Amino acid sequence: MQKLKVTDVLAEAFKAEGVDTMFALMGDANMYWAAKMADVYGVRVIHARHEHCACAMADGYARATGKVGVATTTCGPGFTQIMTALTIAARGNVPMVVFAGDSPIGAAWYLQQIDMAPLTLATGAHFVAVKSIDRLLDNVREAFQVAQVERRPVVLSVPMDLQAQDYPYMADYTPSADIVPAAQRPLPDPVIVDRLIDMIETAERPIILAGRGAVRSGAKAVLEDLAERSGALLATSLFGKGLFDGNPFALDIAGAFASDFARERFAEADLVIGVGAGLGHYTTEGGYLYPTAQVVQIDVNPRGLWQGLRTADLHMRADARSAGEAILKRMAERGVSRSGFRTADMAAAIAADSPDAKEFPVQPNSVDPRKIMLELDRTIPKDWDIVVGGGHYFSMAMTHFKGRAAERYHVVNDFGAIGSGLPAAIGIAASRGDGKVALIEGDGSLLMHVQELETIQRHGIKMLINVINDGGYGAEFHKFRARNIEAGQAIHGRGDLAALATGFGMRSATVNSMGATAGLFSEHERANISTLWDVHTDDKIPSRAYRRVHYGEA
Repeated sequence: MQKLKVTDVLAEAFKAEGVDTMFALMGDANMYWAAKMADVYGVRVIHARHEHCACAMADGYARATGKVGVATTTCGPGFTQIMTALTIAARGNVPMVVFAGDSPIGAAWYLQQIDMAPLTLATGAHFVAVKSIDRLLDNVREAFQVAQVERRPVVLSVPMDLQAQDYPYMADYTPSADIVPAAQRPLPDPVIVDRLIDMIETAERPIILAGRGAVRSGAKAVLEDLAERSGALLATSLFGKGLFDGNPFALDIAGAFASDFARERFAEADLVIGVGAGLGHYTTEGGYLYPTAQVVQIDVNPRGLWQGLRTADLHMRADARSAGEAILKRMAERGVSRSGFRTADMAAAIAADSPDAKEFPVQPNSVDPRKIMLELDRTIPKDWDIVVGGGHYFSMAMTHFKGRAAERYHVVNDFGAIGSGLPAAIGIAASRGDGKVALIEGDGSLLMHVQELETIQRHGIKMLINVINDGGYGAEFHKFRARNIEAGQAIHGRGDLAALATGFGMRSATVNSMGATAGLFSEHERANISTLWDVHTDDKIPSRAYRRVHYGEA
């Protein structure tokens, strides 16, 4: 009987953890394990062309499915490529395991040797080093347990010479699901609930601001009920976008991307209740969004100080939905009900609000980036996943898309890095399998990892890529212009991204006039491959957020 190798046992353990899809770039230190995952255990392996992209694909897959995403890299230069992707996943609270093949333990010298631990820990990820066969399965289990419970990426470092050894024991693996604590909804302290209701009872202009924690908790309905009973308007953080779409008293995103009208309402607020939201720098405009309001933070892990700011006057440690239910019940018992902001005139004003109504002349053969966002929103069905990368166009995408469930937005901007939208969208498309994924990405960002268009084609992944092409790095050239500095160093020309996509075997089209996307979308739907639209936008039109922050526009 042939003896099991460590690679066999590792593959069995990952399969036992429920891994059915992973994202890889192979090298000496991970190739035998990765091949075994595919060839012996039937795991679907998406082979990326860059290690950062493999990690970002696993990140997108995890965000879309709620499962642990799995990526794999080789050692040394293969591993150092994923530092940005690991940081994004760590700051986004993404559960992920990276199988990182490591340099051989027994080698006196190895060209690709580097100490992975300090690099990993600097990103905010967890590090698990496999140092002996005796602890091998415990190490795998720890990696998956930490990823799930702590919601962060974990690097599992496995030396390549250890992988090649015989496994001397029975391959008896207990998956992490058997030891992970059952999901629970922490209940609020009744004393804190009463203190919050005291604040609601005296508030004239309250606002409930919900974040990603409220989305994960399924708190939409209870928070809408609470807002109605307390007379509050509703808003979300960037990562809660879409949670209250359709509610007549919803202001959309708070903070840096708030409309002028929403900003005025926050300035009037005397009570802001943050639910499942960090209440950090961008959400609160550095603490200046609601200058006269008392602030309450409801969160499973409330912070008194976050991103250099005092977050709240009162903190409630509780799950978003459980807190909402407890508050509503106690309000009913105490007979507390307020009208607050809620009037017919307010609902009408919210309905008439526009994220950016200023008119600009549009250069020939280009489109207003704000208006094309509205057109794309009308064209792309509401049940599609919308993936948005980082860049100047980002704020326009997030403020102009409407009417979609919060779970359908995937914002890959937890570290302020460009270049991750495309691979994250590939991971999301791989998880859906039905082609209903649209990426909104910038030209500079796309070109950082344009090689992954070949990955899409090779693996038969269908998606729609919208490149908001302003011919340069818009975030930079608008900041130059705002300071009356020549912007030429950040402008590189549009090139022909449609032809480039065609070269990778995809469908493509150049969009440089309004009204074209409906017909193009019908063509995309009838096809069985991915499509890239090269959307030529006017580079002279700054977003409302940039005009306010960088150009000083009131």
